[in-house]
Amino acid sequence: VPSLKIGQKLNEGKTKQIFELVDQPGLVLVQSKDQITAGNAVRKDQMEGKAAIANKTTSCVFQLLQESGIKTAFVKQHSDTAFIAAHCQMIPIEWVCRRVATGSFLKRNPGVKEGYRFSPLKMEMFFKDDANNDPQWSEEQLLEAKLCVAGLTIGQCEVDIMSRSTVAIFEIVEKAWATQNCTLVDMKIEFGVSVKSGEIVLADVIDNDSWRLWPAGDGSQQKDKQVYRELKEVTPEAMQMVKRNFEWVSERVKLLLEPQASSRVVLLMGSTSDVAHCEKIRKACASYGIPCVLRVTSAHKGPDETLRIKAEYEGDGVPTVFVAVAGRSNGLSPVMSGNTAYPVISCPPLTPDWGPQHVWSSLRMPSGLGCSTVLSPEACAQFAAQILGLRDHLVWCKLRASMLNTWVSLRLADKKLQACSL
Repeated sequence: VPSLKIGQKLNEGKTKQIFELVDQPGLVLVQSKDQITAGNAVRKDQMEGKAAIANKTTSCVFQLLQESGIKTAFVKQHSDTAFIAAHCQMIPIEWVCRRVATGSFLKRNPGVKEGYRFSPLKMEMFFKDDANNDPQWSEEQLLEAKLCVAGLTIGQCEVDIMSRSTVAIFEIVEKAWATQNCTLVDMKIEFGVSVKSGEIVLADVIDNDSWRLWPAGDGSQQKDKQVYRELKEVTPEAMQMVKRNFEWVSERVKLLLEPQASSRVVLLMGSTSDVAHCEKIRKACASYGIPCVLRVTSAHKGPDETLRIKAEYEGDGVPTVFVAVAGRSNGLSPVMSGNTAYPVISCPPLTPDWGPQHVWSSLRMPSGLGCSTVLSPEACAQFAAQILGLRDHLVWCKLRASMLNTWVSLRLADKKLQACSL
């Protein structure tokens, strides 16, 4: 482990300490502790090895979110028990997102049965205030509090961004755990304002204290901190069981970063004059982590070769989306679409002279063909990603984060424009 020049302790919580890094301004070291607590530390125990387990879990979850495209404070794992993060001032709100009604929600909402599913997800906010047991807050209370964090006043725009982000973050983690046949029941997260960039990012940690996790959707098999909260008495045997659960999660969480299924896009172009257009599609596919193969074939001039190429990619069992790039008289798409059960997308290159005619030759297909036409190379890649994302959670997670980031940039642009015109 490379040595870091560790400066003063900036903060200490129940389960971690935060230190400044002398030679890396704007970054901090988040050091986990071997301590487990419940009920605002009413119950508190040492659990040997917990720091390493928690650090491994949170590093994997943050890596998943960051690779998907979510803005987080996480930089990289530093050691078994610590990671490096952007220095943030924390917004004193716990955002809780629920898929299944259980726990405190049932106490606060009598009459709702355990196991009630929320679609859309249920969002709740709690103000971090140990003395008052973290009271639940409404959006109105948060707005009226006019919190100022690292120079940023938390107004409607900031609340909207955090609430949208919470839902996207939950859905990404939920999708990843589903690959391990685990139900993410609920999850709490916190945001901070980056001292350097002034933007809101997911901060703090997400580890086994942050969620309820039920293998096969079965609450009796729960693997999260709830097991510890519910102990009648804390015995060495009971603590071993809690530790085994935490280890089970920290082993499984690595698998969330692995693709469940390989997939690819095969780009067929009528001639090499379409290479520039195809490169745009390939580049956009790469942003979703989808490999892309380029081939040249003309369904008019060499139909046997076109069908042979098609068979090559059907024969190895890798889920494939074919993209046919042909202008003028597009024979490539209908020939492909009529001869494969895989999806085929037409993405004709448009030229100024015959643009509309190129499009028509892709739109007017004989009956019995399910070929779609997408004109923009980037949108074509996105559509292929949406098809392949049904099987591959990592592709789906990138699409989900991209949707959030588009929404956030629009919201910020609107805020900026309003500030100008006031």
